[in-house]
Amino acid sequence: MTNAAMTMGAIGEVRKHSGWFIALGILFLIGGVFAIAMPFIAGLTVAAVVAIVLVWLGIVEIIHAFNVKSWGGFIWDLIIGLVMLIGGISMWVNPVVATVTLTLFIAATFIAKGVFQVILGFRMRPHDGWGWMVTAGVLDLIVGLIIWLNWPVSTAWALGTLAGISFLFTGWSYIMVAMAARRLA
Repeated sequence: MTNAAMTMGAIGEVRKHSGWFIALGILFLIGGVFAIAMPFIAGLTVAAVVAIVLVWLGIVEIIHAFNVKSWGGFIWDLIIGLVMLIGGISMWVNPVVATVTLTLFIAATFIAKGVFQVILGFRMRPHDGWGWMVTAGVLDLIVGLIIWLNWPVSTAWALGTLAGISFLFTGWSYIMVAMAARRLA
C-alpha cells in the first residue's frame, strides 16, 4: 500500500469517526479549562497519577525480579522495584510534597530543554526554521526559570497550568483534525 493510499485511508477513518474526535476534543478542552482554573487541584491529580503508576511499576519490577532470579540482575531489579514502590507510596501518602518535588523537576526539565534547544537552533543556522528553534528554547528557558525562581510557591499553579495548556492544545488538535477530514470529503 502506498503512502497516499494509507493517508487517504486514515483520513477516511477520521471522517467516519469525526464526531468522536470532536467529542474527545471538547472533553480535552473542558479538562484544560478546569485544570487552568484549579491548577493546584490539577497538580495534585498529576502527582496522584504518577504515584499510582510508580506503585504498579514497582510491584511489577519486584515480581519480575523474583521470576528471573538466575539472570544475575536479581538484586538490582529488586532494588529498582522497591525504590519505585516506596516512592509511589510516599507520593500517594503525601501528595503535596510530591507536587512540590514534581514542580521542581518540571522546572529543571524546562531549563535543560531550553538550553539544548537554543544550542540546536544555533547549530541549525542558516537553515530555515533555526530562529523558531531558538525562540522555542528561549521560551522553555524562561518558563523553567519562572517556575524555579518562584519555587515552592509555583507549586500552586505550575503543574496544573501546564497540564491544562496541554489539554487545551490536544483538544483543539482533535477538533481541527476532524474538521479537516470533513472538508476533504
